[in-house]
Amino acid sequence: DLVYVAVLGDLYKSSIDRGVYRSKDGGKSWEKILFVNADAGAVDLTFDPNNPRVLFASTWRIRRTPYSLESGGDGSGLWKSTDGGDSWTEITGNKGLPKGTIGISGVTVSPLNSQRVWAIIEAKEGGVFRSDDGGKTWEKTNSERKLRQRAWYYSRIYADTQDEDRLYVLNVRYHRSKDGGKTFETFNAPHGDHHDLWIAPEDNQRMVMADDGGAQVSYDAGENWSTYMNQPTAQFYRVTTDNSFPYRIYGAQQDNSTIRIRHRSSGGSIGERDWEPTAGGESAHIAPNPINPDIVYGGSYDGYLSRVDHKNQQMRLVDVWPDNPMGHGAEDMKYRFQWNFPIFYSPHNPNRLYTASNQVHVTTNDGQSWEIISPDLTRNDPSTLGPSGGPITKDNTAVEYYGTIFSAVESPQEEGVIWVGSDDGLVHITKDGGKNWENITPAGMPEWMMINCLEIDPFTNGGAYIAGTKYKTGDYMPYLYRTKDYGKTWTKITSGITDGDFTRTIRADPKRKGLLYAGTEKGIFISFDDGESWKTFQLDLPIVPITDIAIKNDNLIVATQGRSFWMIDDLTPLHQLNDQIANSSYNLYTPMPSYKIQGGGRGRPSKTAGKNHPGGVMVHYYLKSITDSSKVSIEFMEQDGTSIKTFSTSAKKKNEKIDVKEGLNRFVWNMRYSDAETFDGLIMWSGSTTGPVAKPGTYKVKLSVDGQTMEAPFEILPDPRATATQADYDAQFDFLMTVREKLSETHLAIKQIREVKGQINKITEPMKDKAEYKSITDEAKRIKEEMKTIEEALYQTQNRSGQDPLNFPIRLNNKLAHLSRQVGVGNNAPTAQVQAVRKEITKSIDKQLASLTKIMQQDIPALNQQIKDAGVDFISTKKPEQVN
Repeated sequence: DLVYVAVLGDLYKSSIDRGVYRSKDGGKSWEKILFVNADAGAVDLTFDPNNPRVLFASTWRIRRTPYSLESGGDGSGLWKSTDGGDSWTEITGNKGLPKGTIGISGVTVSPLNSQRVWAIIEAKEGGVFRSDDGGKTWEKTNSERKLRQRAWYYSRIYADTQDEDRLYVLNVRYHRSKDGGKTFETFNAPHGDHHDLWIAPEDNQRMVMADDGGAQVSYDAGENWSTYMNQPTAQFYRVTTDNSFPYRIYGAQQDNSTIRIRHRSSGGSIGERDWEPTAGGESAHIAPNPINPDIVYGGSYDGYLSRVDHKNQQMRLVDVWPDNPMGHGAEDMKYRFQWNFPIFYSPHNPNRLYTASNQVHVTTNDGQSWEIISPDLTRNDPSTLGPSGGPITKDNTAVEYYGTIFSAVESPQEEGVIWVGSDDGLVHITKDGGKNWENITPAGMPEWMMINCLEIDPFTNGGAYIAGTKYKTGDYMPYLYRTKDYGKTWTKITSGITDGDFTRTIRADPKRKGLLYAGTEKGIFISFDDGESWKTFQLDLPIVPITDIAIKNDNLIVATQGRSFWMIDDLTPLHQLNDQIANSSYNLYTPMPSYKIQGGGRGRPSKTAGKNHPGGVMVHYYLKSITDSSKVSIEFMEQDGTSIKTFSTSAKKKNEKIDVKEGLNRFVWNMRYSDAETFDGLIMWSGSTTGPVAKPGTYKVKLSVDGQTMEAPFEILPDPRATATQADYDAQFDFLMTVREKLSETHLAIKQIREVKGQINKITEPMKDKAEYKSITDEAKRIKEEMKTIEEALYQTQNRSGQDPLNFPIRLNNKLAHLSRQVGVGNNAPTAQVQAVRKEITKSIDKQLASLTKIMQQDIPALNQQIKDAGVDFISTKKPEQVN
């Protein structure tokens, strides 16, 4: 029940909620036991493993602004307690520790020797320090820069649990000492940028590393590590899509590659074969060409801008101004490019590509040259344009470059109308392609707002939306604004979004006027009234920052910080939802059009694959209330009302039964007609009894709820990638239906043979060895032998396991079923040869069926007459009932 927590506190403003906290009741209540000042929090905390009343803590003064990061100063230091945290002594000034300004520190105690304490300290004369008297006096053992570069980002140190002289320090790479901290060897876990390490207390070979790629495990002290490719932990800054089919989703992963990934695949999941790196770096906006999606532009920090042609695997760097800014403050730059600067195509001209620094740039020749089409559209305040970092270590990576254009977009409705928002709180518009600009910053909006997202109103010329943030100044309120008049007037639209849940992005649904989605620091919200009110739209989405939203083909895709990409496959119920539906007892939503393509959400669970589009026709329906006796069914029909397949709550077959719940339900029809008839023990090799997939066309679905019905039309569309004509689809479907019917007829015949043979055996078994019945038993034996011959011609009766067909040749039913499997692949009319083989096999099957018909119509009645004359029950020749 005794718990200690090091609380760093607010990075952006002064706060008394910092320091070391303790709970004595398992976290039910807390007390602050170490507080230095309102600007320095606790950043590291460790026990003496041999005496938990002895604790060491480090405190750290850190402040981030929108344009700087400062590490160190008053309040930074090392502390020790010997009474479980009741009282603390600062040991920062103890002999041997660095003088002057102190920044971040990490501290650790050897479990093998309680007197041995190490610290890594950010200071002008910083480095690794060791004490062999419990922190009273110290000795600097190592000052190599590799251990303390970018100190504020790392500075973590860990004592080995089994070796008193072994020590680990984490940084870009991680470092291990075997001599008490004097010298260090350098290693890499699979990713790099190492931030945390756990070493098993009882086994120093067993370790877990946390880095910018996720977490990895080692069982041999770092010689080998597990993968981080099984963790959906990507941090995405933005999300966009292309116009390929299936379309791809694009994003830049923090401290990893950019990526483009198919939103659905032809397999059971979205696997590694469906994604690949693309243009740009870890912080990029990405812009795929709207005409040729294999041409992709992507950015990164330092104004880096690359063009990738995926077709020929060629890359070109086309930076607007390729002056490497590394280590320089923003004041030294000709153009200020933010870490996450905009890149976007004109929706009116696929050869016109924009990007933005503190000015707007455009190219019409693939980056060979760039034209400036705006003045500086930022505040350009010199007080915000200095170098970042200090007072000990500078950190100029362009992350803190300020006075930049952070969001920009050209109106899809109006060519040349470009909206621009800066990270220092200005909004501008041009209506003539950049010749003239107007400041349209919302009156009353807090100054220095980061304009994180601009979205055009798809239904109103001159309409737009803003998502802004001020968290970098310690203001965590949501800020969303709407205009209908090119920015002359603005309305704040945040009602319903929780205070403190600051906003990052806003998007307008292009299919329903007033339907908006907003991404916040803690999740996603939805509005049906153009932002007048908002409701949470979290559903099964983890509580996670939503950094961007994209809408494509009635799909909703979100980029998250830490949980990768998530999407909703079908937004059409939101487009159709109204008060009448909301107040009804049940409702069937009109399904969105579905493509006739392979793939769907199935297969074994995977730690490395994304969940695929479910495939098929998605049917959404609403049930206000249900009871145990409720009867619900969903029937799919051809356009003329011919039933294709029915699923219900009362179905006896598992694959035809549906489960329902109160509220919104979804059922996915795989577009297949009923399967061919089967029988118990059926084994085939490369043969399918699966029903054919519906061909492209118009269909209907009917929802029945306790006798009341509702119908809706829907379309099945051809695969846009296929070259098949409607005649090809018709021919393919007709072939598969013909095979299915003949296969069902064949299997029903086999079932009939087995049923009749069983009846014969049951009747004649008591007759054997009785002379008066010899004529009956002889005739019965002859009939059974003839039926056996027919059955063995139709089916390989020796099959008992899946591999048996390799030993016992397949028969006519398997050969016919193989054609179904062949023709069912892809979208093609049957070949001439497959038609010829079908006719040949069908002819052979029909010959056997004709022989069976003769037996059933002539031989069995004759045998029945003999049996009747003998006063015994007769044999039924009724055909088995077809299940499907």
